[in-house]
Amino acid sequence: MESAAHPALVMIDRAYRGSVETQFADVLYFIRELNRQVGGLHLALRGDAVTYALTAPEHTPSVQLGSRELDTLPDPRRSVRTLLEEGTAVWVERTDLERLGPGAADRLLPGARLAGPGELARSWSSYHRVWFM
Repeated sequence: MESAAHPALVMIDRAYRGSVETQFADVLYFIRELNRQVGGLHLALRGDAVTYALTAPEHTPSVQLGSRELDTLPDPRRSVRTLLEEGTAVWVERTDLERLGPGAADRLLPGARLAGPGELARSWSSYHRVWFM
């Protein structure tokens, strides 16, 4: 188990990786299980993945395939909310968030933390492990 003082850090910067293909075990589902198994971790969202930590109107992710509607797709925002509720530290790269517009920081999910430019990279040595997903 990781100690609380030196958790693992998981970095995600690529968002929306084929929802149909990952509908039963997307990257955030895996991270949730990893968090449980290692005794806690921190999650860092960069690039387009920062959108996972923003509030948005509730909806059921779905896609129409011919005459069939597939509505069992992952909902990354719901997954990040669950991780926050379970005590996972969720970091959002400020520079990537600012690319979404001046009001994006106001839409952060409660509990998500902003990381300044280079702040996460400078902190890597304080983590027991750093994983890129």
